[in-house]
Amino acid sequence: MTDTTNSPAVQERGPVPLPLSLARLLVVVGAVGTIASTFLSWTWTSEFPGDLTVYGYPAGLQILALVGGALTLLFGLTLWDVKWLRWLNPAGATSPVFLTALSAFAVCWFTGIAIAVDLGGLVNLDPGAYVAMAASALPVVGALALPHPAPGTGIRGYLTKPQLPAPGKASPLTERIVITVGVALALVVFTYGIGIDNDASETFIGYLLLLVFAAWGLMHTGLVDRFATTAAHHKGFASALAFVAAVIFPFTQSDDHNANVGVNILIFATVALGLNIVVGLTGLLDLGYVAFLGVGAYAAALVSGSEYSRFSGVHFPFWAAALTGMAASLIFGVLIGAPTLRLRGDYLAIVTLGFGEIFRITVNNLDGDSGPNITRGPNGITQIPDLNIFGFNLGESHNILGQNLGRFANYLFLMLIVTAIVVLVFTRAADSRIGRSWIAIREDETAATAMGINGFRVKLIAFALGASLAGLAGTVMAHVNYSVNPQPYQFAGAAPPNSAFLLAAVVLGGMGTVSGPLLGASVLYLVPEKLQFLQNYELFAFGIALILLMRFRPEGIIANRRRQLEFHETGQLDVPAQATLADDPAVTKAGA
Repeated sequence: MTDTTNSPAVQERGPVPLPLSLARLLVVVGAVGTIASTFLSWTWTSEFPGDLTVYGYPAGLQILALVGGALTLLFGLTLWDVKWLRWLNPAGATSPVFLTALSAFAVCWFTGIAIAVDLGGLVNLDPGAYVAMAASALPVVGALALPHPAPGTGIRGYLTKPQLPAPGKASPLTERIVITVGVALALVVFTYGIGIDNDASETFIGYLLLLVFAAWGLMHTGLVDRFATTAAHHKGFASALAFVAAVIFPFTQSDDHNANVGVNILIFATVALGLNIVVGLTGLLDLGYVAFLGVGAYAAALVSGSEYSRFSGVHFPFWAAALTGMAASLIFGVLIGAPTLRLRGDYLAIVTLGFGEIFRITVNNLDGDSGPNITRGPNGITQIPDLNIFGFNLGESHNILGQNLGRFANYLFLMLIVTAIVVLVFTRAADSRIGRSWIAIREDETAATAMGINGFRVKLIAFALGASLAGLAGTVMAHVNYSVNPQPYQFAGAAPPNSAFLLAAVVLGGMGTVSGPLLGASVLYLVPEKLQFLQNYELFAFGIALILLMRFRPEGIIANRRRQLEFHETGQLDVPAQATLADDPAVTKAGA
């Protein structure tokens, strides 16, 4: 192969002036060196999280560096036009090489700096750490020397004859296998992240660095978009597989605390999906949505048999308590929405923010002194009994398939059913006539009204439906936490759920999608859980994250296709152009 860096297909040379052959060699050699370094000792003491003192056995951050090095090697080999790796980088883009190289570089250098800071100096680094830091820097330098091909042509387009795989040629069985592998990989990644000990914040930061850069690189290859398209073609199969993966999760955990984290993530995600109807589909900015979660939780707590309830003699079964919570939230949604939904934009946001604060202040004052004794004020309603469904006590441990599942694992299974119901309602509503009306209102309310859509009625339905789904999640949350109190139901707080974090989950994950809020809720709940030192700076950290997201991916991590086209021009994407009917010679001939 000849060095054709000056080919007309190249728009821009890399900032580092190296020959293309040397740049490719640096990427591969550096990746191999990074992988080899993980089998060496990085520090002399086991005081650093992960025990990086063992030779021949990667652990902790070394495993993450190994994964980053392997990804860098795979993408680096695509620069050599390895035939069996063409699927990995179908566009032949160079940006995935740079981003995966950054993932390994970030993990290795962060680990080296963390060891020096935590243990008190560079003297605490063993040779393996120096090898890792030096080797991981080589692929970054090599990637910076690579040229930037024109979008859609790829580096392969001027090294050899382009041989991009034709989209849509895979068999249904192959596509289902791809979906299965993708879901299994997602389960492994999530299980590894949630299994990191809370005291090992350095390991979790390295996990985040690897995940962010690696995912960013995969997005630039177009594989994520192709996987989403494939999953959309087999929506039922993909949804069932995701549900099965969630069911398997508790069986992979030895600590019930991780199941507790999973339950709270699902509660948070379910409420975010309800908010997605209001914000993502209808385009209404609701800043007090967490109040509907509180209405459902308090309504269920009052009728679930707590001795501290105003109606202590009333003990509804779960299905009746759930319906009570949903009905209470629905009523409040209608009562608040009816007089306010004629407002638009910032005015509506201010009114909903006021409603959220009014709810919190009201339940805080219904303590028998400032008002009627209904909610017991700041003390809340406590000692809410565990659920008993069909004789199955969710508060007790059970042995299933040889695995001892604790209380939180039981509630995790219940929340999976609730989340599945909410996802079904969301998808059915979004694909219905009313869902298309919501989208029309979001895009242009004036034009939608001119076409005959009753904007007020449509928005009120969205508001009421979103509120009832939040009430359903609140019903489960009251039993999981044994109590309800006014403290969590505020606009912004130290930890989710609150209105700011719910809105951030929708925006971060991707408005108008199902999987977006699920992912956003997982990130926003898991990060504060694992990084305890950020407790006083969470809003600041997530504010920076949202600013970066708006700059680099304004449509969210998991983008709605329509919004992605709104935010990006076709030429800005690294994804190769998809075949259309105009590319079919038979169609072109018939049209002529």
